Order: sequence, then C-alpha cells, then structure tokens
Amino acid sequence: MRVSNRTLGNIKLGLSYLVILLGVVFVLFPVVWTFSSSLNPGTSLFSSDMSIIPKEVTLKHYRDLFAETNFGLWYRNTLKVATATSMVTVLLVTFTAHAFSRLKFYGRKVGLVAMLALQLFPGIMNMVANYVLLSLVGLLDTHLGLIIIYASGAIPYNTWLMKGYMDGISRSLEEAAIIDGASSWTIMWKIIFPLVLPMVSVIGIFSFVAPFGDFLFARLVLTTPQNWTLAVGLRDFISGRYGQRYTQFAAGSLLAALPITILYLSLQSLLNGGLTRGSVKG
Repeated sequence: MRVSNRTLGNIKLGLSYLVILLGVVFVLFPVVWTFSSSLNPGTSLFSSDMSIIPKEVTLKHYRDLFAETNFGLWYRNTLKVATATSMVTVLLVTFTAHAFSRLKFYGRKVGLVAMLALQLFPGIMNMVANYVLLSLVGLLDTHLGLIIIYASGAIPYNTWLMKGYMDGISRSLEEAAIIDGASSWTIMWKIIFPLVLPMVSVIGIFSFVAPFGDFLFARLVLTTPQNWTLAVGLRDFISGRYGQRYTQFAAGSLLAALPITILYLSLQSLLNGGLTRGSVKG
C-alpha cells in the first residue's frame, strides 16, 4: 500500500505537534504543581493527595510571606543585586569585547586565551579566595561585594560571546561614520551598540537571573538575615530548625520568578528586532 506524499506530510506534522505538546507538558507541569502546592492549606507539598487541583484553596501562604517573614526585604535585596550586576556586567563586557574585536594592541591574543582558560575552572574554586579578599577590603556581608563577585565572574565567558557577535558586524559602517566625522565614542554608542542589542539583552538577562538562583556565593558573602537574597532566605523555609514550610516555599518561589518572567517577555521584541536597529542611516 503506497502512502501519498500529502499523507506522509500530515503524519510528520502530527508527530511534530505531539513532540511540541510533550515538551510543553514537561515544562509547565513543575510550574503548575508548584502553584497548586502554594495554595494548599498545610505545610506539605503533597497535602492535596497528589492532585494538581487542591481540594482546599488558600492564599494564607502568600500573605504570611510578607507579614511573618523578611520576604519583602529579601525581594528588594535581590532586585538591587540583580539589577546592579546586570548593568555592570553589560557595560564591562561591551567595552571589553569592543576592545578585543576592533582594536589591535599588544597582548590581545594572550588576553583572549587567558579569559578562555579561566572558564576551565569552576567558580566554586574561588570561594575561599573571594571570602578572604572581601574580608580584607571590608566588603564582606555587603551587596556591593556580592555584585563584584557576580560581575567579575561573568566577564570572561560573556566577553567571548560579545566579541564573536561584534566580529560579524561589517567595518564599512564604522568607516562611513569616520568619513562623516564621527568620533570613536559616537561610533561605539550610535552604531555598534544598537547592532549588538540582541547579544546585550541575552547577557543582561543571564546576569539578572543569576542572583535569583545562586545560593552558595550569596550565603558565603551575606551573613546577616537583613542582607540575604531570595535564594538564601527561601532555603530557610525548608531547612529551619523549627519546622519545614514547603508550601510557603512554593509561594515564595513563584513570586521570585515574576521579575524573570516579566524581563523575558518585555525583551522579546528587542531579541527579535534588535539586529536590524542602527544599521540604517536615517
């Protein structure tokens, strides 16, 4: 029995939709389960008898987060650290990548190889050294010290990403700007920067998200509960000496994910259209 090309195409299309549907289910199931757990009246993640829809719904855990804990303070601390880390990382990486991509100077290749070699060692190897250095300069238990650790650790890898992106930009645009009398600073911010906005947005997102999920460095640097970030504070809900509050932990996790979700959605247009911005002289 011969199968027509149209039938074969429909089968392939159906299988493609099936694979996409399975992927969506695997992605959304943990989110739905966490949301359902945050509405359970008890303290256990399984108090709804393994049901996606809880038998009893309550918003008590969300109210208790702000009324009985320092969740609001941890939230502000995390937003401050994440925003500052993202801004510092983007600025440093952009300048560094522009220098390696567009300038010729002594030690350029050695510097690139050195940054690449730094990626062979995991960041956890530097924890003791970072702790000692921050203690010596008086930045232990400060958000500035944590921002420095995050930003400095993100420079080598992101510089390589940004440099590779900048290498693909035609130099004719810069040459035309030089003929028009544009300075190096003008070329950098009016021509190069708009063209690398897609990569800037990616680096900015990754740098912003990192403080929300990092626990080790935040716990190492921040020792005072008032300075904790969300990752450190939320862990206390499931490892406290007086009990474990898994449902409250689920509620806090969902609220912590809101800024990341909003950032991703708000930068979609930039990710899609940023490549063409700045390339047309108006």
